[in-house]
Amino acid sequence: MTAATLAGAGELVRGALEAYDGDPAVSALLRGYARRLEEPLRIAIAGMVKAGKSTLLNAIIGEEIAPTDTGECTRIVTWYRYGRTPRITLHPKDGEPRILPLKRVEGRLVFVLGDVHAEDAERLDVEWPSPTLRTMTLIDTPGIASLSGDVSARSTDFLTPGDTPSEADAIVYLMRHMHASDLRFLESFRDTGAGRSGTVNALAVLSRADEVGAGRIDSLLSAGDIAERYRRDHNLRKLALGVVPVAGLLAQTARSLRQQDFAALQLLAGLDRAAREKMMLSADRFLRGTEPPELTPGARESLLARFGLFGIRLAVVLIRNGFTEPTPLAHELARRSGLDPLLELLGRQFQARAEALKARTALVGVGAVLQAHPREGTAHLAAALERLQANAHEFRELRLLATLRTSGLPLNPELAADAERLIGGWGPAAHVRLGLKADAPADDVADAARRCLVRWRAVAENPLTERGALEACRVVIRSCEGVLAEASALQRQRSA
Repeated sequence: MTAATLAGAGELVRGALEAYDGDPAVSALLRGYARRLEEPLRIAIAGMVKAGKSTLLNAIIGEEIAPTDTGECTRIVTWYRYGRTPRITLHPKDGEPRILPLKRVEGRLVFVLGDVHAEDAERLDVEWPSPTLRTMTLIDTPGIASLSGDVSARSTDFLTPGDTPSEADAIVYLMRHMHASDLRFLESFRDTGAGRSGTVNALAVLSRADEVGAGRIDSLLSAGDIAERYRRDHNLRKLALGVVPVAGLLAQTARSLRQQDFAALQLLAGLDRAAREKMMLSADRFLRGTEPPELTPGARESLLARFGLFGIRLAVVLIRNGFTEPTPLAHELARRSGLDPLLELLGRQFQARAEALKARTALVGVGAVLQAHPREGTAHLAAALERLQANAHEFRELRLLATLRTSGLPLNPELAADAERLIGGWGPAAHVRLGLKADAPADDVADAARRCLVRWRAVAENPLTERGALEACRVVIRSCEGVLAEASALQRQRSA
C-alpha cells in the first residue's frame, strides 16, 4: 500500500513540475518536495529555551556534535544529515554557502562561525557518519519563548509556516512541565498545511526528567508517573502520540562514555557508603569533597558536568551491583535514562510510517501550489491529488487517528481504544496493531487479525452503531484486512 502511495505522490510532483516549468520559484519548491520523497524522514527537535534539545539530539545520534551552550550556534536552525565524512556548511542569508572548519575540544565538536552572527545565518548543515542519521534527518531548532523575539521567530517560522508544509515531517517536542505555551506551539504545528491533512505527528518528551525528583535515584520513576498523567491529558493527547520521560544529560553521556569517566566512577564506587552518600547530598558538597584523594577537582567538575548528580549516583550504584565494565555500564545507563523507550517510540511511530508521512507532505505541498498559483491545464493534477488523498488507506488511517485523538467518535471507550490500536495509533507494525509480541509467529498474527476483522464487521453491521462511526468501522476493517493479507502471504511463503 505504502509503495503505491509513495509512487503516486512522486508521479504527481513530476506532473506538477512539467505544468509549472516556466515558473522558477514554483519549480524550485516542487523540486524540494521531490527530494523529500527520496530523503530520510525529517524530524525536528523543538522546545523552550534550556529544555535540553541539543543534549537529547546528541544522545539520539550517539556523539556530542550539537552545541549545548548558550552561544551563537544554538540560535541557528541546524540540520544533521548522514555523510560519509564529517562536514559543516554555513548557509548565510546573503552570499554563497561556505564550509566551516571542524574542531574538537575535549571530544566535543565546536562550531567556528568566524565573523558571521546568528541573525545573518539561514541554517547550518552538519553531515556526520552516524548510523542513526541514515534513517532520519534531525533538525535542531532555537528555543521557543526565548527572551529574544528573533530567536523564537526562527523556530516558529521554520516549523509552522503559514501556507506551505513545515520543513519537518514530524516533531519531538521537549518540555520540562506542561505549560500553555507548549500546547499553543503544538497546536500551531498541527495546524500547518501538513497538519491540516489530518494527523498527529508529534511526540512529547518530559526532558531533564532527573530533576523531577531532585536528582534522587528514583527520579525517573516519579517522572514516569508525571509523563503518564500528561499522556492522558485531553489537551495534550490530541497533539502528541506519546509522552516519554528522558534524563537527557545522562542519555548523552551514556552514549559517549569515556574511559576516564568510568575510572573516576570506579573510585567513587569504592568509597564507604556513608561517606559517599554524605558527599553526594548536593552538587556543592560533591565538588568540595576530598575523598578519594585520587579524584582531582577537575575530574569532579567534569563528572558533574557530564552526568549530573543523578547520573553519578546511578552509575555508582550500578558499578557496585556488578556493572564493572564500561560498555555494559553505558548500555544500562542509556536504558535507565529513558533514551531507549524514546528511540523505540521514534521507530514505531515515525520511522515505521516514514513513507506515508513523506508522501503526505508532498501532496499537501502540491495542493498548496495548485491553490496559490492556479494555471490552465492543471485540472488533471487536482483530480489526481484528490484521488490519492481520498483513497490512500495510510492517509485514511492518519485522519481517523487524528479524529479519535481530538473530537472523538460515537464509540464506547473500549472500541475507540481498539480502533486506535488497529489503525496504527501505537505503531503501524502488525504485531503492535494486534497487541502481540514482536516475535509472534505468522499463524498467531493471522488468527488475531481474523478475530479483529470478525469483531469489527459485526460492529459495522450492528443497527445500533451510529452513522458517524460507520466510516471509522470501514477504515478499521480495511486495516485488519491489510494485516491479514500480509500474514497470509508470510504463511504461504513458509509453506512453499
